[in-house]
Amino acid sequence: MAYHSGYGAHGSKHRARAAPDPPPLFDDTSGGYSSQPGGYPAPGADVAFSVNHLLGDPMANVAMAYGSSIASHGKDMVAGTSWDSTRFLTLHRFVSVNKLKYFFAVDTAYVAKKLGLLVFPYTHQNWEVQYSRDVPLPPRQDLNAPDLYIPTMAFITYVLLAGMALGIQKRFSPEVLGLCASTALVWVVMEVLALLLGLYLATVRSDLSTFHLLAYSGYKYVGMILSVLTGLLFGSDGYYVALAWTSSALMYFIVRSFRTAALGPDSMGGPVPRQRLQLYLTLGAAAFQPLIIYWLTFHLVR
Repeated sequence: MAYHSGYGAHGSKHRARAAPDPPPLFDDTSGGYSSQPGGYPAPGADVAFSVNHLLGDPMANVAMAYGSSIASHGKDMVAGTSWDSTRFLTLHRFVSVNKLKYFFAVDTAYVAKKLGLLVFPYTHQNWEVQYSRDVPLPPRQDLNAPDLYIPTMAFITYVLLAGMALGIQKRFSPEVLGLCASTALVWVVMEVLALLLGLYLATVRSDLSTFHLLAYSGYKYVGMILSVLTGLLFGSDGYYVALAWTSSALMYFIVRSFRTAALGPDSMGGPVPRQRLQLYLTLGAAAFQPLIIYWLTFHLVR
């Protein structure tokens, strides 16, 4: 393939340099420090009554309980409590655990700022990924660095919210919720495969790996959550307004990230036909986001 998926062993003159020594991915927690789980801010007081009304629906409560059991089982698998040594060795054979840890090196401040950037990216100025000795800084040290924590938690939240929406509409069943979750996951996998194929055909030299593409593709779950939640609280009109806003914000975020932080100015050079292919790839990836968001959420709001 004409592009590589590493972190760029030789660096780039366009990368912004940070501190001389790369900081550790995770802080030392041996002194009794216990990290608080990241999450999303609770809704304001002005919609408290609407939320209580939604949660008062028996079917919604059943759907939420079933979704919570799925989320708990998934968290146990991620934590490794449901894995034996054979499964862990099998995972380690196909996935670089050290690289995977990099994408989960986040803190509460990073999560809050990144969520704000995904919702309103228009005022953000510097989109360059920060490097130290040709090694990218972890997400908690660099807001522009992609992460997998937000996409993972957003996917779990989307499944819970979908279960609640189906329960309110008296359409909930484990099969329907499982189909909803698997469809959302399959679309992201297909999108990542399409991007990998596009990068290969466009002969783009970049530092994008499969984890990077998975992170950028998974950020759409944040917009899906906001669209469905707004639709449940304010009806179809609120849903379409939130859909338009989150879609445009995500498209802007994808274009700026791919052109500046991900692909970089070095990869945008070369012959004119190659530049056009790279531009079409970036715009195509951005334009595809609102279509997936709508396809995965419109049936949850009625």
